[in-house]
Amino acid sequence: MDFRKLAQRRLPSPIFHYMDGGADDEWTLRNNTAAFEHYEFSPSVLNSVADIGLRTRILGADSSMPVFLAPTGMTRLFHHGRELAVARAAARAGVMYTLSTVATSSIEDVRKAGDGPKMFQVYVFKDRGLSRELMQRCKDAGYTALCLTVDSPLAGNRERDKRTGMTMPPRFGLASLASFAMSPHWTFNYLRDSNFSLPNIAQRVEATGATSMSLFEYVNGQLDRSLTWADCEWLIREWDGPFAIKGVMSAPDAQRAQAIGATAVMISNHGGRQLDGAPAPVDCVSRMRDAVGDSLELIVDGGVRRGTHVMKALAAGADAVSLGRPYLYGLAAGGERGVDRVLMLMRQEIERSMALLGKASIHDLVRSDLRRVGDVSDLWRSVAPMR
Repeated sequence: MDFRKLAQRRLPSPIFHYMDGGADDEWTLRNNTAAFEHYEFSPSVLNSVADIGLRTRILGADSSMPVFLAPTGMTRLFHHGRELAVARAAARAGVMYTLSTVATSSIEDVRKAGDGPKMFQVYVFKDRGLSRELMQRCKDAGYTALCLTVDSPLAGNRERDKRTGMTMPPRFGLASLASFAMSPHWTFNYLRDSNFSLPNIAQRVEATGATSMSLFEYVNGQLDRSLTWADCEWLIREWDGPFAIKGVMSAPDAQRAQAIGATAVMISNHGGRQLDGAPAPVDCVSRMRDAVGDSLELIVDGGVRRGTHVMKALAAGADAVSLGRPYLYGLAAGGERGVDRVLMLMRQEIERSMALLGKASIHDLVRSDLRRVGDVSDLWRSVAPMR
């Protein structure tokens, strides 16, 4: 959260609040992190923790720790290093990086930026040909996995952006414009490299001949509100590899994802940016694990700010967590080195907390290591570990 403070000082106000904000009253945004405080550990002592093992496999790829980087759109807004800087940092840390469809760097350039595993986040567009085209480019570039976002039939009500004028097109008032002048580092680098585009879809827009249509209008017009499980199943067959569905929040939906062949679900409410009032991802894990058993990977996406949060998610039954805002804070505050630092701190916190909990491997974490705060009946301890 220190990086968040630095990012707020460095970024113009509309840009920071676009990254930091959520929908409506932002209850879900706050609760995503606050929910971790509802759980406490039950440490075990006199176990050898001379060597701490964090390595695992996520969506078919080796990972140095049970963490990977979630897709975030338009990263160029936050730093001139773009998605390429984040991909390089992820590769050095030995974790997967996920590229967004609405990224400001191309599928091919991001793949060249580092040797680490890559996942691509996609939508099922009205134009199925565009979805096929993006998948083929990912296959040709050697991406490891595909991630389908399903919780965005339309944008959430992000009132911070309306107040700052960070809309499409922007409508900045005097206060917002002044904040650009008060952020000389960001403004200088933006003016030095003002090429802002969405290269993964720009060619398709140009091919339509609709030169007056903005990229953002095109994407919004392609989002298909009639999307169903049948469409997800079609995409899974087309991809034929490790596949995550992002935006699943209930046990029945996790079971349906499992039934149509998904490899994983990302338990996500879009960082509190869509439906305000949705549950925190960490609160959904145990019910999902009971429903799907061990054959579906569960990934907690939202609210993770500490190594202890990672461990609580794993003990509840998750296989991994994904980080979004934490690495964006690091990027905005210190560029590529800032992302390096965020990932290093996360690793150190997980290792330290593992040792203090009395666990030598993340695969040793079970439900009995965790209990709900104030649960006097201690029911969680009576449940047989599912991992």
